[in-house]
Amino acid sequence: MRKFVVLIALLLGMTLVSLGQNQQLQIMSYNVRHCAGMDLVIDYDRTAAVIVQQQPDVVALQELDSMTGRSGNRDQLGELASRTGYHPVFGAAIEFNGGLYGVGILSREMPVSTKRIPLPGEEPRVLLVAELEDYVIACTHLDLDKAQRLASVPLIVEEAQQWQKPFLLVGDWNDTPDSELLEVMTQHFTVLTGDEATYPADEPIECIDYVAAFNGCAEAIGSLVIDEPEASDHRPLVVWMRLR
Repeated sequence: MRKFVVLIALLLGMTLVSLGQNQQLQIMSYNVRHCAGMDLVIDYDRTAAVIVQQQPDVVALQELDSMTGRSGNRDQLGELASRTGYHPVFGAAIEFNGGLYGVGILSREMPVSTKRIPLPGEEPRVLLVAELEDYVIACTHLDLDKAQRLASVPLIVEEAQQWQKPFLLVGDWNDTPDSELLEVMTQHFTVLTGDEATYPADEPIECIDYVAAFNGCAEAIGSLVIDEPEASDHRPLVVWMRLR
């Protein structure tokens, strides 16, 4: 009887490992321009509605204010978290207008741990890392200067190498699929999204937003640039993936 119980436990464990390796996720990347739409009106309900309608497992957000004069001294990520029911993690890149400015992560699942890694930039940048139970997601918004973007890659790769879990890199890379940055980045990451344009939101002509998997730790099932021309100056990007 004991041998039978042990056998069942082993088989169950193998099944759970298999399920974990084939876990499916929906990840969104969204540069929200401090929640100001193409009409320049800050509207948290409008921004949150984009997320709620799509229902991703995680959304990585760029260009968030925290307690700045520009945004009326509001915690923008907190405003979005309260409207979506997701867990917020904010990563400040710079001090700005009496508060902070940076990136954020909203996740259905409570993060196990979080960290913030400074990245180079004429305007300082940041890599925000959130460890979840089965994978790690990192959000960034790379600099407008090419040299600074390229200088960020080794730091991002170094962080990805520290983890024994699948590592996903999400955000606004400020560069196009045919760029030197993408050539260097894809030596380490598999880009899971296509080359459909995400910017500007009203008439997109550039693909500069991405979701990628370190060392092929995930495979894409499909991706979509959401037809949302008003809530920000970027369109939101979604990818469905399977962890390996």
